Amino acid sequence: MRPGAEAARGTVQAAITAVAVLAALALFVTACGTGGTGARDEGPAHADSVAGAVPSPSASPTPSRTAEQVNAVRLLKDDPKVSTEVKSELKPCAGDAYPVDVSYGDLTGGSADDVVVNVLTCGDSVGVGSYVYREQSGSYQNVFTSEEPPVYAEIDRGALVVTRQVYDKGDSVTSPSGEEVTTYLWTTDHFKRRYGTRTEWGDAEGPTPVPDS
Repeated sequence: MRPGAEAARGTVQAAITAVAVLAALALFVTACGTGGTGARDEGPAHADSVAGAVPSPSASPTPSRTAEQVNAVRLLKDDPKVSTEVKSELKPCAGDAYPVDVSYGDLTGGSADDVVVNVLTCGDSVGVGSYVYREQSGSYQNVFTSEEPPVYAEIDRGALVVTRQVYDKGDSVTSPSGEEVTTYLWTTDHFKRRYGTRTEWGDAEGPTPVPDS
């Protein structure tokens, strides 16, 4: 081949190489300009970010149970299971403040929260009656009553816990000898005693189990 032809062919190959390099550089610049991240767009890092995302729920969440505020004083006064002695304590202590303590929670598995009502004395806040009301067919029914003062009922992790002060002969109202704590669970249509403990104040051994009655 003639020297001139070889020189011409070398020039053409150099031009082609230069064009290819420029094209690759332009493609790289275009990718950066559009916000791409190179191989990471389809690599493991992208998969991890998708896996860590929290999807939006496809349906509305189920409404939670809400406590319906009740007139506890009216509930007690209209309840034939509440004794006359306790009803006599249902008078305002100061202004229009009645000596009742009301709490709401799920004790019986009903469609609405149950209502726990404690009646106290005005002077020294001694519990004279504890009650649980369960919503049934649009009204509240008494499903638990304790009128052995001093008594106080509360909700503890889905269980009904009733605390009673224990007095020995000669004890003053403000100085009981100990207390009994009894736990009840709802069973079908009533509360059933599960276990209880009795603590004697000053007893170093701590609470002792109380046998079922």
